[in-house]
Amino acid sequence: MTILDRIQGPRDLDALSLEERRMLAAEIREFLIAEVAKTGGHLGPNLGVVELTIAMHRVFQSPRDPMVFDTGHQSYVHKLLTGRQDFSELRQREGLAGYPQRSESEHDIVENSHASTSLSWADGISRAFAQTGQRDRTVVAVVGDGALTGGMTWEALNNITDDNARGLVIVVNDNGRSYAPTIGGMARFLNSVRTQDTYLDLQEGSEKLFSRLGKPGRSLYRGVRGGLHGFLSRASNNDHLFSNLDIKYLGPIDGHDLEAVEQTLRQAKEYGRPALVHVITEKGRGYAPAENDEADQFHAIGQIDPGSGTPLAKSSGRSWTSVFRDRIVELADERPEIVGITAAMLAPTGLDRFAERHPDRVFDVGIAEQHAVTSAAGLAFGGLHPVFAVYATFMNRAVDQLIMDVALHRAGVTFVLDRSGVTGPDGASHNGVWDLAMLQIVPGIRIAAPRDEETLNEVLGEAVAIDDGPTVVRYPKGAVGEDLPAVRRTGDGVDVLREGGDVLFVTVGPMAQVALDAAEILQEQGITASVVDPRWVVPVAESVVELAREHRLLISIEDGIRVGGVGTRIRQALRDAGVDTAVSELGTPDEFLPHASRGELLADAGLTAEQIAADVAAQVRGTKIPVARPTAD
Repeated sequence: MTILDRIQGPRDLDALSLEERRMLAAEIREFLIAEVAKTGGHLGPNLGVVELTIAMHRVFQSPRDPMVFDTGHQSYVHKLLTGRQDFSELRQREGLAGYPQRSESEHDIVENSHASTSLSWADGISRAFAQTGQRDRTVVAVVGDGALTGGMTWEALNNITDDNARGLVIVVNDNGRSYAPTIGGMARFLNSVRTQDTYLDLQEGSEKLFSRLGKPGRSLYRGVRGGLHGFLSRASNNDHLFSNLDIKYLGPIDGHDLEAVEQTLRQAKEYGRPALVHVITEKGRGYAPAENDEADQFHAIGQIDPGSGTPLAKSSGRSWTSVFRDRIVELADERPEIVGITAAMLAPTGLDRFAERHPDRVFDVGIAEQHAVTSAAGLAFGGLHPVFAVYATFMNRAVDQLIMDVALHRAGVTFVLDRSGVTGPDGASHNGVWDLAMLQIVPGIRIAAPRDEETLNEVLGEAVAIDDGPTVVRYPKGAVGEDLPAVRRTGDGVDVLREGGDVLFVTVGPMAQVALDAAEILQEQGITASVVDPRWVVPVAESVVELAREHRLLISIEDGIRVGGVGTRIRQALRDAGVDTAVSELGTPDEFLPHASRGELLADAGLTAEQIAADVAAQVRGTKIPVARPTAD
């Protein structure tokens, strides 16, 4: 039996010697490499926090002392130490979630995987403990250095320092990276600490000196280690960053030194007031393929060969992101006013080639989506056309700025939403199902949803040519399907993919293929259907209204929430035009979808060709509401 096999809960760590804890750390790394290689997931971040997580669970009494991870992708070690060691179905339906999840364990506090929120959570929890007399409880927030680029972190720090008579420990897991290398002034400051000769020379010199004195010297070194770290931080001027915030600073600490991390965390806990522990770690630690991966240290991987780190599954086709990557470079070459913006996700969103070709025209603002959007409004005012490429779920964070700074000022800004709609394995907080419902309420906005590679190239070119208001181009995660040619295009740009007299399918993006398949099934039952792709789904094209007038039933299909989605806007447009054709709006439910594959979640929502065809056939026959309008004869 391995040491890891014996760990069923955090308190099983208490009896382990230092040597056993080091062995446990090695076993955890071996486990993660072997298991995550089979399923895919966030490998690099978790390899970097093994010792830190062991030390945290030794010092603090979870769940009595709540632990908040920012973000939750670095919680795999936490799951292992809290009794969850079946990783065989990680991020799959009914398997372990890739992020903390309350339904899994009482040790999981915050499920949200969006960065820079942990200190606000910790502020609220610790205030509640103080207010209710639970002053013997400590809240621990683990925040990556990348999350320090987010504005919420600094808003929280401001409030924490305003009322600091409470047990709160902030652990800055400083590995110099968010998804990719961390950028900005804060990153430069922490990097100077991480590499400063004064700190490194003093640390290494003192260790060698005490080691020469044998066992008594090493014992003495351990005894004075806490004071030494305080001296080192002052020698390197690092305590200046937090001194004015009235938060005790401890560090920097080697995050892979179990003894040092544990001792420093105990000091922070015993301090009894907000304290910040600066821990320097290495993303991908202990796994050469991750350590040597310059892109992101295996931040998130698919299935890989654990020995070499090479992917096992070949791509099933060209991805939506890669199509955007190539097209934005073409457009940037043609139009010098185009600039790119990313929120710490240059390569994942496909702006990396643009940055390589035109390095002075792509701006990485860090994990600061709100700032990115308002800054884009300023760039537009200055005569440029910003293209902000961002995951759809993270666009949620900047809706106010889109409304008040971009749309109100009629700024020509293009938002490219990657991973829109149902994404699947990363769970509730990563699904991009809210964008259509949220963004279509913005006055003057134009939203495009390409169905294939050709239409993505087309609508992106159209979007960056619009300079009197915001434009959005949204597409899902994964591979682009086969091109779906149009039978004809209406005068206002709507593509007709199939023509029939009974049912009109109005589709959003790649849901066009589902509609075409459903139309084939209906044809076998004697029901004819038209399928149209508006390309620009907001505002509703006049030709969609006129086509609806000619059909008995309209079915809208989108992979976003149906409450307030594009279907509801089409219904309103028909009502305003006096068209009484029945409308059935299909989409995802207004629920937080669990982690599962995209196909499984779409099937759960009834968004398969078979289910749609069955429902539509019943509506045409008059046995299901809404009932299709009777035929003219």
